[in-house]
Order: sequence, then C-alpha cells, then structure tokens
Amino acid sequence: MNNRIHAYHPIPLPAQNNKSVKEKTNFSDILKEQQQIQVSKHASHRMKERSIHLSSTDWNKMNTKLEEAKNKGVKESLVIMEKAAFIINAENKKMITAMDRSEINSKIFTNINGTILID
Repeated sequence: MNNRIHAYHPIPLPAQNNKSVKEKTNFSDILKEQQQIQVSKHASHRMKERSIHLSSTDWNKMNTKLEEAKNKGVKESLVIMEKAAFIINAENKKMITAMDRSEINSKIFTNINGTILID
C-alpha cells in the first residue's frame, strides 16, 4: 500500500467567455445621452425678459441637433432658430444664454466652435 501524501493541484479551467455578459457602461454616460436641455438661471431670466417661448417641437429639434453636434466634437454652440438664438454647451446640454433674433445682428460671438441653424 502506498501511504504517500499527495498535494492536491486544482486543474485550471479555461477562461469562460460569456457572450451574454454585456459591456460595462457608466450610468452617468447613459444618463447624459438621455438628458434634455437644461436652462441656466441666466438663460431663463433672458428668455422671460425677451418673451422667448419655445414649443416642445422646438425643444426636440434643438436636442436632436445638439446631440449631432456633440458627436462631431462641438463643445460650445450658437443655435439660431427662427425667432431666437442661444448659446448652448453641447457636452452637457446646458443653455448659457438666450437672445432675440433682432439682437444677433449687432453681436459678436466668442468661445463657440459650432453653429446650428434650425428652421
């Protein structure tokens, strides 16, 4: 009879490649993709002061175009619509300021790297 003690060596299993495992995504990235445009306190004040009102269709168009601009690398955007113009941070979808279309004729816009025209 063999009374030797043998060390137990576990057999390494091959790495399991579960195709059902989804890529890890950051929750904040998903939230930002679904996020609607936020209006800063300054922009809100300007909109009230200048009687600028946008319909839900206008907001949806703006949101869609901002997403396209963001995908093209735009960070700060001038958005020109029929009755108003806005400076919006495309990365975090935050409206910085708002102005009436009549005001944009005499303005110089700085620190923007994209312009969106919405009919």
